[in-house]
Amino acid sequence: MSKTAVGYEALAAGLVLPSNALIDGKLVRAKSGRTFETVNPATETTIAVVTSCDAADVDHAVVAARKAFESGIWSRAGIAKRKDVLLKLAGLVRKHAEQIAVLESLDTGKPITDCLNEIGNEVPKFFQWYAELLDKSFGKIAPTENDVLALIVEEPIGVVGLVLPWNFPLLITAWKVAPALASGCSVVLKPAEQSPLTSIRLAELALEAGLPDGVFNVIPGTGEIAGKALGLHGDVDAVSFTGSSEVGALFLRYASDSNLKRVALEMGGKSPMIILSDADITDDLINHAALAAYWNAGQNCSANMRQLVDISRKDEFIEKLLVKIRSLKIGNPLDPSTEVGPMITEIHRDRVQNFIKIGRDEGATTIQSADVPSKGFYVPPVLFTNVTPDMTIAREEIFGPVLGVIATSSPEEALRIARDTKYGLHASIFTKDFAKGYALARRIPCGTVSINSFSEGDVTTPFGGYKLSGSAARDKGLEAMQQYQQTKTIWSAVDLPRVISSI
Repeated sequence: MSKTAVGYEALAAGLVLPSNALIDGKLVRAKSGRTFETVNPATETTIAVVTSCDAADVDHAVVAARKAFESGIWSRAGIAKRKDVLLKLAGLVRKHAEQIAVLESLDTGKPITDCLNEIGNEVPKFFQWYAELLDKSFGKIAPTENDVLALIVEEPIGVVGLVLPWNFPLLITAWKVAPALASGCSVVLKPAEQSPLTSIRLAELALEAGLPDGVFNVIPGTGEIAGKALGLHGDVDAVSFTGSSEVGALFLRYASDSNLKRVALEMGGKSPMIILSDADITDDLINHAALAAYWNAGQNCSANMRQLVDISRKDEFIEKLLVKIRSLKIGNPLDPSTEVGPMITEIHRDRVQNFIKIGRDEGATTIQSADVPSKGFYVPPVLFTNVTPDMTIAREEIFGPVLGVIATSSPEEALRIARDTKYGLHASIFTKDFAKGYALARRIPCGTVSINSFSEGDVTTPFGGYKLSGSAARDKGLEAMQQYQQTKTIWSAVDLPRVISSI
C-alpha cells in the first residue's frame, strides 16, 4: 500500500542525502573545497550542500575512467559479466526505488507519484533492457569475394561524458548510462546542479552491483565550470548532452576547440498537438492534452504546448479542457494526490511568469487554474486562448505549465503551423482517420510523432530531434548504442589455393 504525504515526509526526514562526487570508486570532495546548495523547490529550503567540481576534478575523473577503460576490466569484460552487473543494478534500483523517488522529489519538486513510476518502473527497465540486449547483438560479415574475410564489429568508443538536464534527472541518467555501460564505455557524468542527488546515489548502487572502480564517475558542479571542462577535455571520446539548444551549441564549440570528440545532442522543443475536425473530444483526448502540457509542470522538452484545434471543435475542446485544468491538484510534491509541482528554481519561475505576461501583452486571453501555495516556486497551470502563430508564446519554448490553443481551419493549415518552428522534437495528432494521421506524421519534421495519444514511446523506440532539437544521435532503442560505439572493419586476405591444396 502506498504511503500518505505524512509517510513520505517521515521517509524523507530519515534519508542520508548524497553530497560528494564519486570518482574512481570513492566518494570525494572537490579539490578546491567549493560547494553549492541544492534547494527543495516546494519549500525554498536548502536540503543538501554538494561538492562543486571544477576542471581539476573533471581531469581526475577522466583519468580514472581512461585507466579503467584501457585496463579492459569492463571494456573487454565478457558479455555475461556485463549483463550480470547491469541486471543487478536494475534490481538494486527496484529495491531502493521508494527512497530514491523521495530523494528526487525533494531535489526537483516532482510529484512523488511520478517519481515512483519513473524510478520504480522506467529506470530499472533501461538497465535490464540493455543488459538483455548484450547477448542478442551480432557483428557482420561483409559479402566479399571468396579470397577475403571481412568482419564488421562494434567497439566501445572509450570515455564518454554525459551531461544531464534537471527535469528528469534519474530517468535521463538511465537513458544514457545504461547503453553506455552496456557498450563497454567508461562514464563521467555531470548531473544538473539543480538536481544532482539521485545520479550520485545511482553510482553508489552501481558499485554495489559490482561495476569496477573508475567505470562510472559522477562530478556534480555547474555547467559553466564542470560541464565546460568536460566538453573541452582532450581525453573524452564522446559527449552526450540533453538540455537547451544554446548550451548544446556550446558543446559543439568545445569539441571543435579540443579533440573533435563525438557530440550527441537532445535539446529543446516547441511541439505541436493537432486535433482535426473528425476527432471526438473525449475524456481520453482531454487527459492527453492536459498531460502533454502540464506533466512535470510543463518542464518537459517534448511538451505539446501549441495545441492546434480545428475551429469547429475549439469551443468544446476549451470547455472540457478547463474542467480538467481546474481539477488538477497543485501542492506538496510528497502528497501522492499532487499532480502539479513547482518550477525547479526561483529564476525559472520568474522566467515562466514573464512569458505569461508577454502572452497577455500580445493579446492572448489567459485562463488560470486555482491558486498555488504561498511557499515554493509554483506557477499555476495556464490556458491561453486566441493565440496566433506569430505570438512569442507560440514560438518560444516556455518550459512551464502553459498551454496555448490556436484555431485552425483545415489539416493543411494545421500542418503549415506545426512545421513553422525552429524545433523538431515531438508532435501529437488526434483523428479518427489513421491514414490522414499517418500522412500528417510523415510531413512533420520531428523525431517522434504520436497518433491519438501523447507519448514519447518506450525503451525500445529511439528519441531525439530534428533542427534545433538535436543532432542525428538518438537516446533509447537500439539506436542509442550508436552514441557509444565505433565501427571497425577487420579485412583478412585468405590464400584459397594454399588452403584448398592442404585439405
